[in-house]
Amino acid sequence: MDRSDILVVAQAAALAGVLWPGGARWDLPVAAGAVASASMVAGGALAVVGAAPHTRLTPRVRPPAGAPLVTTGAYALTRNPIYVGLTAGAWGLAVLRRRPGPLVAAAVLTAVLTAKSRLEEGALVEVFGEAYVDYAARTPRLLGRRRQR
Repeated sequence: MDRSDILVVAQAAALAGVLWPGGARWDLPVAAGAVASASMVAGGALAVVGAAPHTRLTPRVRPPAGAPLVTTGAYALTRNPIYVGLTAGAWGLAVLRRRPGPLVAAAVLTAVLTAKSRLEEGALVEVFGEAYVDYAARTPRLLGRRRQR
């Protein structure tokens, strides 16, 4: 089992932790619930839109053989729309769950997806070379301002 496999297992475990059943332990202000709901919906939508161009999704960091480098759509905003969407959605859901376990799981998922994105970038440079390096130079890893050359 290599580092990529460990990250895939950790990602699945963290997602399960966010979804794990259990009762709420505190009240949630309406405004916080609205923000969490928006984060969950927007994150889920971004993850789905990010997944749409891929005909063969894989949880592994290395793209499937013959997969193209996608740089348009959601990938023009962030190099990792699926990871950003999963993270935002998980945090929204974790807040709505109103107990510590899902919040801890969302934090773990954030760390796992951050590590996974860095490992994945190395694989993408190996596969796509200068095309990926150029794309990475103009597109943020997460959401935010584009880098200036």
